[in-house]
Amino acid sequence: TSSNNSSSNSKENMMDEDNNEKPLTTALPQFINASETGEIPSFNGDEKAKATDFANYFCSYAQLYHQKQMLVDHNRMAAYHSAIMGNANVFKDKVVMDVGTGSGILAVWAAQAGARRVYAVEYTDMAKYAKKIMEKNNVADIVTVIQGAVEDVVLPAEDFPDLTEAERADPTECVDIIISEWMGYFLLRESMLDSLIRARDKFLKPSTGLMLPSHTTMFFAPVHDEEERKVSVSEYTRTMGEWNEFVETTSSTYGVDMSVLGEDFDREQKEYYLLSSRWSELMPDAIIAPATIVKSLDMATCTIAQARGIAMGDEGSRFEFNVIGPDRSPGGAPVNNWSIDGPISGFAGWFTADFKSRTDEF
Repeated sequence: TSSNNSSSNSKENMMDEDNNEKPLTTALPQFINASETGEIPSFNGDEKAKATDFANYFCSYAQLYHQKQMLVDHNRMAAYHSAIMGNANVFKDKVVMDVGTGSGILAVWAAQAGARRVYAVEYTDMAKYAKKIMEKNNVADIVTVIQGAVEDVVLPAEDFPDLTEAERADPTECVDIIISEWMGYFLLRESMLDSLIRARDKFLKPSTGLMLPSHTTMFFAPVHDEEERKVSVSEYTRTMGEWNEFVETTSSTYGVDMSVLGEDFDREQKEYYLLSSRWSELMPDAIIAPATIVKSLDMATCTIAQARGIAMGDEGSRFEFNVIGPDRSPGGAPVNNWSIDGPISGFAGWFTADFKSRTDEF
């Protein structure tokens, strides 16, 4: 199981109150920089939207430093390595697609596990490094690195001699296994799941194909992390103090009164320091109430609409927590699993990603 968590100092960060009274048909979250139809720009946006999307997201993934940061996450690496190399019988002689291959390490493992053909799809210029990795690890004859959006990929017809001439023009539903490391902060942060679903619907064999990971689950719970909360409050207080000094200095030195902007500056800083989510590594005992599942996804069947997030009215979108604190023995020691009384410092969201099969063989 691979996991990732993020914490927030405000419950408002998880729900848009403006959506509470809207019809459910309009409550689906929109992507930042979305196209006119609400899709991610790499799918059907205009050239300007695609360029902005590339600059904001994909460019960082073309850097070796960024790839290294992901590859040194040994919990994640071990989960994928075990799922692939520990199931060589599942991969043997299969056609595999790695969506968002990055450095190509998952594709290398798939080839080493016995795959007949591996397509490593990468949107960024990291594809040129992935090709070097394939050659260095002697799997270039098995792994084909394809640079481009997976929505635009056309698989080589010569790899599928059993297809009809018409089918070979654009081979579809011919991939046995799709592997991908697509998860972002709190699972859906990077919106890559849309591309994965489109790849699944186009390329994966409908009755026997495997998605790895196969299932993902999002959790949400109140947490006790006063050190983090106090740092955020201190930073907010400091920056507001600096603003007040700035206003006074600008008025006394330059004769311009900037105080009219104080309320707007305060809102900006409060949103950044107090109301924004951020990545945090939390210990299990920081959770002070049973976590609730806010979304579960079966990667074989989930839809693009489900991939957009959690909208008011969705299953799991409404929940409550009962922070009971520890029951204590006469000697004062906790006798249940909850070792912390509080206070509630914020709310944390995290996810699990599981590797399962449609059979008991995997």
